[in-house]
Amino acid sequence: MMKFKYKSVVYLLIVLAVLLAYFLFTPSREIKNADPSGTNIICFGDSLTYGTGASGGNDYPSQLSALISKPVINAGVPGDTTSRAIKRLESDVLSRNPRIVLVALGGNDLKNGVPVKRASENLRNIVESIQKQGALVVLGGIDVPLWGRGYGKAYKNLADELGTVLVPNVLDGIFGNPELMSDPIHPNNKGYTIMAEMFHDALKPYL
Repeated sequence: MMKFKYKSVVYLLIVLAVLLAYFLFTPSREIKNADPSGTNIICFGDSLTYGTGASGGNDYPSQLSALISKPVINAGVPGDTTSRAIKRLESDVLSRNPRIVLVALGGNDLKNGVPVKRASENLRNIVESIQKQGALVVLGGIDVPLWGRGYGKAYKNLADELGTVLVPNVLDGIFGNPELMSDPIHPNNKGYTIMAEMFHDALKPYL
């Protein structure tokens, strides 16, 4: 009986040692352009960035601007997909001397049935183009339970590969809550407040 207990204790200690080594020595994501060049903070996205469902001044870029006491450019276009966003990337982001760019795209791709591989390739194009400017990218993901089709994992993989800051799900705790939604897809003012706070927490070490 004592021998069995001894083996159990040894096994438990080995497991704990392995877990401790994993957490101590597994490298965290290395953020590219953590000390960014450029001047402007830009929110690049679709209706969730534009602020559909919010009253004036309550879209998340406006609320983020108030949180950080700095100007924030809202470059959100309702209905935008990753492929459409590429076409306006130069005029809406790259030509504006970006310092930090918050990219929140892919929700319409998911809704329209665009394969996750294609959406990921488009996002990679967008992120890498911004990073070449010397700007920091904060990537905002979408992860819809039971309907996400692998999009949530794709955002994490991209963030790990490209060295972006990641907000895994910009609608976390908002989606499906009638007190925070203006319609089945878009937040209301309170919902956008939560979005702004999530992005603020993600980018504040780099301000």
